[in-house]
Amino acid sequence: MGNTVLQLDSTYKNALGQTFTIANFKYYIGNISLKKTDGKSFVIKDYFLINEHEEDSKQIILNDVPEGSYTGIEFIVGVDSLHNCSGLQQGSLDPTNGMFWAWNTGYVFLKLDGQSPSSKSAGNIFEYHIGGYKQPTNSIRKIILNFKGDKTISSITPLSLVIKADVLEVLKTPTTIDFSKLPSVTDTRNAVIIANNYMDMFSLLEQ
Repeated sequence: MGNTVLQLDSTYKNALGQTFTIANFKYYIGNISLKKTDGKSFVIKDYFLINEHEEDSKQIILNDVPEGSYTGIEFIVGVDSLHNCSGLQQGSLDPTNGMFWAWNTGYVFLKLDGQSPSSKSAGNIFEYHIGGYKQPTNSIRKIILNFKGDKTISSITPLSLVIKADVLEVLKTPTTIDFSKLPSVTDTRNAVIIANNYMDMFSLLEQ
């Protein structure tokens, strides 16, 4: 949350000075691609559900990455159209994870739930459940993080990356979210507003 580690149920302020707490925060990332210096890529097509309630979910281990020199990492926030239309799935894409709307609308890409005195919804809640893979409401966003210097991977030098996800960015840039005016997004309407905000949620912490 900005420059501090997110604590669920702690009180924060958004860009408008409105106080709020977060109860739930989780999102899908997938199609991870490690970019090599020779222009080739190593792609992992799996999906991972990052859940603030589950610390283990925030550590992703990628096996069998080819040795070589790499320049950056790319991934999407969301679930691509193929997996949205593939029917019953298991693992991180299992509907029992609570990130699935219905067979005709597909997966929720990101969930951010909490409370703010500024919200006029019942119980002062706010809820942003973002999804949609069809134009013009496609909320899948590609994240590109370039290394400051090339990173080498070999059998004796595994690579560890620390990626910061700033929840505050979900609520600002390019659109500042006002809890009193937009306390809820739970379908594809207005979803792209939040999706455009979380495009710059991620940054690479160099080690």
